[in-house]
Amino acid sequence: MMRKFRATALAGCAVLALALAACGSDDDNGSSGGGTGTTASKGKPIKVGLVTDIGGLNDRSFNHLAYVGLQRAQKELGVKGRVLTSKSAADYVPNLTTLAQQRYDLIIPVGFLMADATAAVAKQVPTAKFSIVDFPAAGLKGKPTNVEGLLFKEQEAGYLAGYLAGLYAKDNDIKVVSSVGGQKIPPVDHYIAGYEAGAKAADPGIKTLHGYSQNFVAQDKCKEIALNQIAKGSKVVFQVAGQCGLGALDAAKEKGAQGIGVDADQGYLGSYIITSAQKKVDVAVFNAIKTAQAGQFKGGQDVINELSNDGVGYGKLGAAGSKYQSQIDTVKQDIVSGKIKNIPDTVK
Repeated sequence: MMRKFRATALAGCAVLALALAACGSDDDNGSSGGGTGTTASKGKPIKVGLVTDIGGLNDRSFNHLAYVGLQRAQKELGVKGRVLTSKSAADYVPNLTTLAQQRYDLIIPVGFLMADATAAVAKQVPTAKFSIVDFPAAGLKGKPTNVEGLLFKEQEAGYLAGYLAGLYAKDNDIKVVSSVGGQKIPPVDHYIAGYEAGAKAADPGIKTLHGYSQNFVAQDKCKEIALNQIAKGSKVVFQVAGQCGLGALDAAKEKGAQGIGVDADQGYLGSYIITSAQKKVDVAVFNAIKTAQAGQFKGGQDVINELSNDGVGYGKLGAAGSKYQSQIDTVKQDIVSGKIKNIPDTVK
């Protein structure tokens, strides 16, 4: 499955040699990460570069959270940060190369789809250090030893959101809940598999629907899928598609259904957001920077973020979900203790 989505990123790898010679200007193709924090006494003033995937900083979830983690590191650790945004997959290699050539102490590629570009640049610049979000170090082509993976047990957060959806559905005689994914890649499917398992644990008779937009940006594509699911009876829609998924939530709002946000707490969108399945990318990025600053970076390994270390979780409960707070917290503890285990992470 991982290889299937590498083709686009590999197209950018062909320009690697040129990028090494041409990149490194002050033109960052996007947003600056800002200043250097408050005082250098907070830690070694290392340089940290972050490269977004095509979702950009305005996705209100995944890339945005990574940026929040970088901003926190600037403020609390005194690091110097820079952000390069990617308008297309072809930007991945040049953006990563720019930071490597400029000798940034830590480079953070945001997302599964950047795996091949990261592996290529890491091989060409073995002195650079990379912390890639959502991809295992051992799964990278060539297994570069200067890359660590920042991974998440999204299925745990998905299970909590699904359990809540199942409780709500059971109490309101609802027969269908659904989810809209961006692409069928592991981080997305982890969420959806956990969500469907949680919903069925709370209400064994519930029917679950899922669909993929093949897009993480175009909101109309996700909205169309969600509207079709709602037409088939879904009253709870879980978005797992970044910026595109905001369209799915808009469909839920439009049709009087409940919405479930992803990655960030998206309760700010309105009272119809029953909760959000959180992946705390901001915390993972901050911790990766802190570790690198302390000289403890370990390439070739993964850092696992899960419920037990507060790396994933669930957001604020909306009006329709608040009555289930204690039940959701009990399920959370059962996952942490191991009472609930073997949560599926693959969508069949």
